[in-house]
Amino acid sequence: MEKRPVRRNTKPGKSRTVNPEKQKVDPPVRLNRFIANCGVCSRREADDLITRGLISVNGKTVKELGTKVSAGDDIRFRGKKLKSEKKVYILMNKPKGYVTTVEDPHADHTVLEIIGDACPERVYPVGRLDKSTTGVLLLTNDGELTGRLTHPRYQRRKIYHVFLDKPVIKNDLERLTEGIELEGETIVADAVSFADPEDKTQIGIELHSGQNRVVRRLFEKLGYDVRKLDRVYFAGLTKKNLQRGKWRYLSEKEISMLKRGMF
Repeated sequence: MEKRPVRRNTKPGKSRTVNPEKQKVDPPVRLNRFIANCGVCSRREADDLITRGLISVNGKTVKELGTKVSAGDDIRFRGKKLKSEKKVYILMNKPKGYVTTVEDPHADHTVLEIIGDACPERVYPVGRLDKSTTGVLLLTNDGELTGRLTHPRYQRRKIYHVFLDKPVIKNDLERLTEGIELEGETIVADAVSFADPEDKTQIGIELHSGQNRVVRRLFEKLGYDVRKLDRVYFAGLTKKNLQRGKWRYLSEKEISMLKRGMF
């Protein structure tokens, strides 16, 4: 069989040069979003920091909401330079006796002590659980996600296991689903039932309200004393297979679920 000659391209190739001006650069972003991405706080809280004059951009204090910044800008909070961090998402089974604040000079322990130096990024709790309440707690440095999970208009679902000082009568369960007024707001339980059919002092209650100490105050209004309160569900997360006082990083599937609001 006759072999065909191999043809080679003898035309000189053109050298390609990259125009620096056409290289892809990150577009400017709103200042509150940049602050949230640095793990300082949520966007809504960042707006407050800006209006209070606590943020500077390239050496100048900025108080105007809507200000946009670029990657090369020098952005500082109380004089400390801010930089974007790797996003971290932690699920904790909060124990009793720990407060859910980043810093509290009056508290014996904060939940951040449980994590210690195991997580190099600066994280903070999403929402609040009082010192005596245990259970599901999310911590992150994703300020944008924090805003979506805590803002009242998103009405994130929470479920609590309540242990009371005496048996609850059926009429009081009905009152919880009909609505009870607290501080001028009517709080309605989405669902409520006995957690243990043999023990009428144990109640399971589902709420969307973000009021402080709302479960304890609801039952106090009805004449009950909450002996123990455990949050068993928050925004699709549970404490399954996570011992009290322990924590773990969320899986990619869980992170995707939170960001997409699929719960």
